[in-house]
Parts: sequence; structure tokens; C-alpha cells
Amino acid sequence: MKRSMAGFSLIEVMLTLALLGLLASIAAPLTETLVRRGKEQELKTALYQIRDAIDAYKRAFDAGYIEKSLNASGYPPNLNVLVDGVRDVRSAKGAKFYFLRRIPHDPFTVNKRDDDGGWGVRSYDSSAQNPRDGEDVFDVYSKARGKGLNGIAYGQW
Repeated sequence: MKRSMAGFSLIEVMLTLALLGLLASIAAPLTETLVRRGKEQELKTALYQIRDAIDAYKRAFDAGYIEKSLNASGYPPNLNVLVDGVRDVRSAKGAKFYFLRRIPHDPFTVNKRDDDGGWGVRSYDSSAQNPRDGEDVFDVYSKARGKGLNGIAYGQW
């Protein structure tokens, strides 16, 4: 009696599917961690860019390149000023200083259409523990809930 070798047995197919399922269950959490780590790196980069632009605005204000008023703290009134630019008071042609090309978006926020990029803003006269907006932007923070892989809440980065 000759046996036909045309296909796989049911046991071979089930064993193969079980092995593939085991490999997939191992790879899924690793992939999720890699995606989260990428978003966290984007968040760090975006926070650095915005904070660097805020500091550059303050340096320009202190150096006298931006028009000063008596009650001004020297920080931008909102994040859009960093993109729209401010007039250089030393320029006769009305040249502007630009501090950002665009406001980066928070990668953890859902709504990407916000003008402020989804960021929470902290004014100069508010504390770090209880940030609130005011007449200027001293710092930015993420409005995302949850903690990063380092165990620190995204809003405290």
C-alpha cells in the first residue's frame, strides 16, 4: 500500500499554528513598547524645541531686540508669536524675528488641529506644581495622561 504525500496532516498544521501564535504573543508587547518609545522621543524633541524657542525669545527681549512694555515679563504672550514672529525694533525696514517654523504637536494628544499643538502652557507667575496660563508663556507641558516608560508622568517632563 502506497500512501499519498499530497499535504500536511492535521497535527502538523495545528502545531505550526500554535508556534506562530506563541511567537506573535511574544512580539506584540515588544512592538507596542517600541512604538511608545518612539512617541516619547518625539515628545522630548518637541518639548526641547518649544522651550528653546521660548528661551530665545526671552534672550531677544532682554537684549532689546523686541519692543518692551512696563508690565511685560519678557516671555511670549502665546505660542503662536514664536511662529508668526515679532518685529525687530532696531530694523528700519520692519524685519521680524522668527523662533519656530511651526508649533510641534504633542504626539500623545488625539486632536492634532489645535493652534497650540495640544500643549498646556504655564505662565511666569504660576508654580511648577500648579501650572496655569496667564499673560505669557513661561513653559509648556504635555496634557497627555499616563506615565512614560521612565515612570514619570508626561505632564511633568
